Amino acid sequence: MKGKIAFEEHCAIAETLESTRAFAGDSGIWEDFTRQILDLGSERLEGMDRTGIEFAILSLNAPGVQGILNADEALAAARKGNDWMAEAVAKHPNRYAAFATLPMHDPDIASAELTRCVKELGFKGAMVNGFQQKDDPENTIYYDIPEYRSFWATVSELDVPFYLHPRMQIQSQARIYDGHPWLMSAPWGFAVETSIHSLRLCGSGLFDEFPNLKICIGHLGENIPFGLWRIDARMRWSRRAYRGQRPLGDYFRDHFHITTSGNFNDPAFKCTLDVLGKDKVYFCADYPFEHMKDATDWYDATTTITEQEKLQIGRTNAINLFNLDLK
Repeated sequence: MKGKIAFEEHCAIAETLESTRAFAGDSGIWEDFTRQILDLGSERLEGMDRTGIEFAILSLNAPGVQGILNADEALAAARKGNDWMAEAVAKHPNRYAAFATLPMHDPDIASAELTRCVKELGFKGAMVNGFQQKDDPENTIYYDIPEYRSFWATVSELDVPFYLHPRMQIQSQARIYDGHPWLMSAPWGFAVETSIHSLRLCGSGLFDEFPNLKICIGHLGENIPFGLWRIDARMRWSRRAYRGQRPLGDYFRDHFHITTSGNFNDPAFKCTLDVLGKDKVYFCADYPFEHMKDATDWYDATTTITEQEKLQIGRTNAINLFNLDLK
């Protein structure tokens, strides 16, 4: 299928590149990976052309500024990354848009940078790489806490999607992975970390306060669609400190938008479609952590959906979600 739109497509600047090494893959591919993630020119665009990806929304790599402890350094890196992506969009406006990268140390500073990116640079939303570390590497901030309601008010007012992207849990808080470091990142830990953060948002009362919020997550829902029925079923007896006014599954189905990034698998795809419906599911590749060709070969060949649904999930859903000026 030609004309696909992808929006979990990563890039990096010098300040954030090295933080990706731990989960970029085999060390033997680091040189090629570095070239790919730093490139916003011919190599990336040629790959998009070969695989039928017409348009990509760029985002800064994980953990990115979420792993920078000092707030001033993080803001400087975020602004540098955002300005660099804006330059690429200006050079290739028919091929690229961008997500704001945000230093989440302070909700007001994050709000100001998001507002700048959306109103001045024309960005389509934000991508934040999980929890924020601040000052002390042991200090982790999740965004369901009341202190971040002012940030979510800004997201609501701007009416742009917020993409919650995975990162690895810090070692001191991940004892269950001791002796099995392979579990901490993409094979399993990414989904655990992001799904818990997503469920915290659902259970915090956030969506009652801001009913227009739109949250994106990747990898066909970070395992949540498979477990959503049981979550709701068991919460009939276990609702301690749950602050939502409705069942958790209602918030997930109403506010979350799910991409195929890095999970090119028919049974998981079908489960996500059954739970969310085709209006809330989107094609993405997760380049360069995944190969564009792997993503598009699977998507173009799947018989899980019709050709008309393939066009919707691969293109028109994204046009509608991000108000893209594409025909």
